[in-house]
Amino acid sequence: GHKTYDLNQGSSGTGTLVTDDDDTWGDGTGDDRQTAAVDAHYGAAKTWDFYKSALGRDGIAGDGKAAYSRVHYGNAYVNAFWDDSCFCMTYGDGEGNKNALTAIDVAGHEMTHGLTSATANLDYAGESGGLNEATSDILGTSVEFFADNASDAGDYLIGEKIDINGDGTPLRYMDKPSKDGSSADFWDENLGNLDVHHSSGVANHFFYLLAEGSGKKTVNGVEYDSPTSDGSTLTGIGREKAYQIWYKALSVYMTSTTDYAGARVATEKAATDLFGADSEELKAVSAAWTGVNVK
Repeated sequence: GHKTYDLNQGSSGTGTLVTDDDDTWGDGTGDDRQTAAVDAHYGAAKTWDFYKSALGRDGIAGDGKAAYSRVHYGNAYVNAFWDDSCFCMTYGDGEGNKNALTAIDVAGHEMTHGLTSATANLDYAGESGGLNEATSDILGTSVEFFADNASDAGDYLIGEKIDINGDGTPLRYMDKPSKDGSSADFWDENLGNLDVHHSSGVANHFFYLLAEGSGKKTVNGVEYDSPTSDGSTLTGIGREKAYQIWYKALSVYMTSTTDYAGARVATEKAATDLFGADSEELKAVSAAWTGVNVK
């Protein structure tokens, strides 16, 4: 039931349903208006498929109902967003209306805000706001790996394809979040005072350490070097187990006011449920949180 609409630079309503006469959709560049539409449609499909096959969830709200997507929002709008009120996903066209923000990890990130709203409903402020943003980064990244698309291979970089900084750098880095100049690698008592896109760094870092471990590593041609707050050496349990633990924690144990200490408890409970009280997975969860100074 998913549909994609062209807002034609408007900012309200649904615009026009995107159709095509010859079933050739766009040319892969920002010069063809269908490109953004087909990318958005694809991103929604991959996010749905990831939720269904990897998490056992039937759609964003878990009720089998599709969202809809809107492209060509506003004039040179450099953003994309999920809106609970319309249960829809919206994409701007970026600088010069030539670089729509329809990358796979952006789609997965924004639609995961809808998932979070339908589950823990984490408050969008303080430490819970950081966990809200991190959830979107974690599962958006997981969608990108799941898509297994050679033109946008899975990585632990957030928004690396949309060039929002104008210099080819990604928005955020999961292996060492402070590389963006603003995000936190490790928890401290002032973390909740940061912008939620920066306090998210601690949970993003936790997820990377849980999935891949510490130190130097190359994944799909991208080099990473992830530190720990206590100098410990960690071995990852793999991305699939890591996102299963995070999703279970989000959907069963987290609440709107969960903070970082609560997230540690929630993920430890989730790991126990999924893998057992004596499991290596549970030990890895605890070690990864300690590695980002969440005790």
